Amino acid sequence: MFEQTFKNIDDILFKDAGADSELDYIGQTSWILFLRYLDDLEKDKADEAELEGKDYTYIIAEKYRWPNWAMPKGEDGKLDHHIALTGPDLIDFVDNELFPYLAGFKAATDDPQTLEYKIGEIFSELSNKIKSGYNLREILDYADDLPFRSSKDKHELSHLYETKIKNMGNAGRNGGQYYTPRPLIRAMVAVTDPQIGETVYDGAAGSGGFLCEAYEYMLARMDQTTANLQTLQEATFYGKEKKNLAYVIGIMNMILHGIEAPHLIHTNTLSESIRDIQEKDRYHIILANPPFGGKERAEVQQNFDIKTGETAFLFMQHFIKSLKAGGRAAIVIKNTVLSNTDNASVALRKLLLESCNLHTILDMPGGTFTGAGVKTVVLFFQKGEPTKTIWFYQLNPGRNMGKTNPLNDKDMAEFIELQKTKPESEQSWNLKVANIDEKTFDLSVKNPNTPEEAPLRAPEEILAEMEALDKETADLLNSIKELV
Repeated sequence: MFEQTFKNIDDILFKDAGADSELDYIGQTSWILFLRYLDDLEKDKADEAELEGKDYTYIIAEKYRWPNWAMPKGEDGKLDHHIALTGPDLIDFVDNELFPYLAGFKAATDDPQTLEYKIGEIFSELSNKIKSGYNLREILDYADDLPFRSSKDKHELSHLYETKIKNMGNAGRNGGQYYTPRPLIRAMVAVTDPQIGETVYDGAAGSGGFLCEAYEYMLARMDQTTANLQTLQEATFYGKEKKNLAYVIGIMNMILHGIEAPHLIHTNTLSESIRDIQEKDRYHIILANPPFGGKERAEVQQNFDIKTGETAFLFMQHFIKSLKAGGRAAIVIKNTVLSNTDNASVALRKLLLESCNLHTILDMPGGTFTGAGVKTVVLFFQKGEPTKTIWFYQLNPGRNMGKTNPLNDKDMAEFIELQKTKPESEQSWNLKVANIDEKTFDLSVKNPNTPEEAPLRAPEEILAEMEALDKETADLLNSIKELV
């Protein structure tokens, strides 16, 4: 049912003049789903308050609640077409009344962790792109049928939403930046092994995939007590995201996965000086795939000790500074960070090796990221002790990676298992930091355990073998003639 509903909504958006890409589809679906979810959330809170003999004050004013503007129903429980807005009237209400009202919540509170602030921020950044009120009416009808109240329903909806995020990445353009293959994220989470009571942070949160997978991992492994569930909901997951659409998608994705009031802040992480990061701002676990290839302005670079225009290198400095002592991190980054000879790259490697134990480097095959030709590695490190030995693992799934052959959990299984003991194999090896060049700190991926290929034979050797084979054939034919 859910999958067909999502498909029906996409089909309507495809016909509408205002939505022309997967990016638009998920953006428009997101604000509608958010308001649908918000209605069920407020109903639940009102029911809980009634059971406790208390009054509940709705966040959303009567006029702007889902049952009053989106789905006014008659006594028969069906949409009342006499009072339901549709056509141009519906678009006029959404654009000129609903969105401005909801956007106003941002000015009503200074606390970015409140649901009111999240509402205001989402509707300050997004706009309704659906041009036809008749199309919007159809979409609202479909959205109203989606149940949000049970864990099972949310779980299924979250998987469908993840599929939409993946499709947005596959669509190319700037959609790919929002999607890191979930099998890779799950492997990164498994190796860092976050525990209840620890905080998890992603300063380039995108669609919230790292935080959602960490939530699933911790929820499945912790004692299911009220205190633990409250800790998981309220004091575990933190993120920052710069781009409008990604921020909204991240909020919605985390909500669907079960994190009701996500600590996701809409801000440019790199605009914050790392010199201002205090102990209270640090985290136990950092999981991220920061954007790479970007060029940051000079004023942004002033926030960092190692000046560089490369976005990912600035994020690396932010992550190192944001880790608590003993904190663990897993960061996806392009593989050139290991070998570039420019001053910033060398300084960054030196900083990482001297301030953290870079214990594992996972070398990913080309094609891991759909639509991105860049080769990547994952850096696993723990803050507080210098690096002595690095274990490299070169992932080889035995096939060409791409849209039709994406990464899967089975591909990652051996890495997760071997990482515990860090053995030498055809795909893995250990590098002692004492043996690397102290001037360049070069950490290039050079597998010393690759099986040697048989050397090419000399032409003379090949000709001699051909002559020998010809002689054998001639002798065999002569033997057959003598028998005849």
